[in-house]
Amino acid sequence: MAQTKWDVTKTLPIGGQGSWDYLTVDPDTHRLFVPRSTHTMVIDAETGKTLGDIPGQKTAHGVAIVPSVGRGFITDGGGDGAIVIFDLKTYAVLGKLAAQPDADGIIYDPSIGRVLVVSGDKGVLMTFKPDIDPANGKIEAPIDLGGAPEFLAADGKGKVFVNIMDKNEVAVVDMKARKVVARWPVAPGGAPVGMSIDAQKGRLILGCRKPAKMIVMSTADGKVLADLPIGDGVDATKIDGNQAFASCRDGSLAVARETSPGKFEIEQVVKTRTGAKTMGVDPTSHTVYLPTAEFEEPKAGGRPAVKPGTFMIVVVAHSQQ
Repeated sequence: MAQTKWDVTKTLPIGGQGSWDYLTVDPDTHRLFVPRSTHTMVIDAETGKTLGDIPGQKTAHGVAIVPSVGRGFITDGGGDGAIVIFDLKTYAVLGKLAAQPDADGIIYDPSIGRVLVVSGDKGVLMTFKPDIDPANGKIEAPIDLGGAPEFLAADGKGKVFVNIMDKNEVAVVDMKARKVVARWPVAPGGAPVGMSIDAQKGRLILGCRKPAKMIVMSTADGKVLADLPIGDGVDATKIDGNQAFASCRDGSLAVARETSPGKFEIEQVVKTRTGAKTMGVDPTSHTVYLPTAEFEEPKAGGRPAVKPGTFMIVVVAHSQQ
């Protein structure tokens, strides 16, 4: 049987100002939505052409798209916090919702018809309907998470799982009861940031920083099924078919597979580029997109600065060997 090997197939030069955070893929149109601090870029995944640039954010973090209502939603964690609502076709800003400070990770859960947003500073989960009035709408009463959340995933059956970074645990939220019903330790991992879900198989894939591990957890009871070594500075995990990925700031993309029931291993580490810590996956083309840039030499004790105008998308795809 041919083995799937992943490689960097090309790099898309994008440019523009600002740092970056979560990258979101629209698999139907092959567009990439990339927050860039004060604005959010919409990029053609094939050509790298900038299709739109949505202004008016202070500290943009993530994007959720809901094609059924023709809208997208950007978390703006700056100031008092906001959710920017935009039109998916024209990229025009339709309005802003008042939110909690440090609005960060965002997803859409079609099973409950809600956009879900976490606030790291306030330790809450915020929810609202995607067809909300963009001028006068208000988010629903926030759900207390009891710690600092980073990212989240939904099982499609009314449960939402949230990484609680400062408590080294996953909080399980019952969306009907709107409260945390379980807390699952991520040990031997720690500081969980990245999260993705294989709802069909009942697996959570967690990216942990301290120590650097990919944790595979059961969505049934929180049992840790595997802990696998990954690179430093993980920020995202994703799933494509029967493979799971962890993207890391050190320029590595770990690729894991379930080799037999309950047994997992890292089968490949793709060399990407320094800073490529977040990613999006297009499940229709089986392509991974990782945003990063070129960096200056770091000053003593500090982080390296981004070279102006060097923002890029590293594209990883597979080939049969």
